[in-house]
Amino acid sequence: MNVHRGWDFGDPGILVVDKPRGPSSHQVTAWVGEILGTSHVGHSGTLDPMVSGVLVVMLGNAVRLAPLLLQEEKEYICLARLHGDASREEIARVAGEFTGRVYQRPPVRSAVARSLRIRTIYELEILDVEGRLVLMRVRCDAGTYLRSLCHDMGLALGTGGQMQELRRSRSGQFSVDDACTLQDLKDAAVLAREGAISGLRKFIRPVEAAVLPLPRVIVRDTAVDAICHGASLACPGILSFEGGFRKGEMVAVMTIKEELVCLGQALVSSKVCQPGGNGLVVASRTVFMKPGTYPRGWTSHPPQSGPV
Repeated sequence: MNVHRGWDFGDPGILVVDKPRGPSSHQVTAWVGEILGTSHVGHSGTLDPMVSGVLVVMLGNAVRLAPLLLQEEKEYICLARLHGDASREEIARVAGEFTGRVYQRPPVRSAVARSLRIRTIYELEILDVEGRLVLMRVRCDAGTYLRSLCHDMGLALGTGGQMQELRRSRSGQFSVDDACTLQDLKDAAVLAREGAISGLRKFIRPVEAAVLPLPRVIVRDTAVDAICHGASLACPGILSFEGGFRKGEMVAVMTIKEELVCLGQALVSSKVCQPGGNGLVVASRTVFMKPGTYPRGWTSHPPQSGPV
């Protein structure tokens, strides 16, 4: 899929920003809106003011991707400071104990209720130990509190500990290698308004880039407009599947040209559905394509939940 096609001011898109330390995620997102001249912006996954790194900003109707992007796993580079001495071997042993499902209580300074929650830490790699400073890479569920992790690891070591610095290195499929600074974005926007659009094309991705990890359902052109009007998708409107899916899972409904029509919920498993056969397959949940983009393929107005 070509996820680097052109972008014009006002179009929906995905922008990966390397958030600096200091401003809040909300402030950085507002600055992006000011630079690009749009107020329809949002971000997926708040970073505290003193945390830097990957902040995924959604532009235009791409803000509808928030429920999808918010739940994607994250990766951080974290610097912890122990309050006492511990060997690298002891630290590595405790890191292994904190890999997997862990119980966490949000820190006092968090903006949510401090109720106990369960999160999964998929990888916890100790990168370096220097004195009482521990540098580690953590890949984890969305909503994992690294401040709490550092505190709990310190307790397990018997030394106590706290988070010193934190940088998000990845959010879902987007990494720091994909990110631009606010200054880079400003420079590209100025050049774009003067007619040199290539720099902005490099930074802003179409909404299709955000759904690459999802199973895809490729539909006939004649089915597209009805889906844009809220109709459910039936087997006759399907050309093919890319990636299997189970009943209840989220899928991306795409055109032959690999344009995102909508996100939908699978009503059946892909194992029991034959493209061109019978029965409902996907209920549309979030529509991205505007009605009328494709010619109407139905002869009468279908009900909102009617199949195509």
